[in-house]
Amino acid sequence: MRILIAGNPDPVHVGAHFRNAADSLGWQVDFMNTEEASKGWPILQKASWHLAGHRPLRLNRFSDSVLHRCQEFRPHALITTGLAPVTAEILQKLAAMGIPTVNFLTDDPFNSAHHASWFLQALRQYSCVFSPRQANMNDLRKAGAKSVHYLPFAYAPEIHFAAAPCDTVEPPIADVLFAGGADDDRVPYLSALAKSGLTLLLYGGYWRRHRDCAPYWRGMATPQMLRHAVASTKTTLCLVRRMNRDGSCMRTFEAPAMGACMLTEDTDEHRAIFGEDGDAVCYFRTIPEMISKAHWLANNMSERTRLAASAHHKITSDGHTYKDRLIEIASVCGLPK
Repeated sequence: MRILIAGNPDPVHVGAHFRNAADSLGWQVDFMNTEEASKGWPILQKASWHLAGHRPLRLNRFSDSVLHRCQEFRPHALITTGLAPVTAEILQKLAAMGIPTVNFLTDDPFNSAHHASWFLQALRQYSCVFSPRQANMNDLRKAGAKSVHYLPFAYAPEIHFAAAPCDTVEPPIADVLFAGGADDDRVPYLSALAKSGLTLLLYGGYWRRHRDCAPYWRGMATPQMLRHAVASTKTTLCLVRRMNRDGSCMRTFEAPAMGACMLTEDTDEHRAIFGEDGDAVCYFRTIPEMISKAHWLANNMSERTRLAASAHHKITSDGHTYKDRLIEIASVCGLPK
């Protein structure tokens, strides 16, 4: 099996996870960094993004390079992630070459923050489109995507594992951990937790802009930092991204794989993964319910231990690695084994 992956090579991104998964399967992998499509003078990048419909500055140049790489490498499939900078014209040419093309939608393309007409045109040309959110299945079909499939996020065993005992801090250094950006709809949750008297550990962008949250912000987390944070915090908060209409998210799988006790937003997708409330995670629907359960977990070590073990078992034993996801993609798309 030979595949060409176009994605972000940063170790925490899906593109890198797919590359490592393909390597573990013994596939021949070529990789193209989609960040190359946005390089150039910063002022020109901003102008292209804001005035040209979220268009990467070097969209056509990167697309042409994908075509040339496929002509040389002759992959059995091209797999792209997110709003991949590959035009509809190039995807049509790849189809004419007999190369299946696959997109894994890390974000909701109908979210106004990501909406791009050039990308929606490209979506119609992919052989298969996979989305980790149920909410945009019908929208993708209405937009003309040929073959649409639900495929959740996953975890990468090489980086999402429990920290060794020697790396942990005892006693816990905080009550609640949250790792993710300070979206407008997330801030009230973390602000309320802080005001309730719980101590927080926050990683991700823009938290320092918010008075209640800024004292707990620790910057951006590497995988090693996140493993340490999970091990040294009582509870990990799992919030979906409402702007993306998510029912689950990357942390849904990554945090339990790292041994977290999960306080999780109640969604149909989360219940399909973890079962009923108290089976493997604690659910909440409102801010008061979240605060009540966060305080209860902070004072119940035995329950935290039980929930963490149960969630870890569900995620690590039910086929939720990126290797599993890649095998499913290959099966759905009829790729050689």
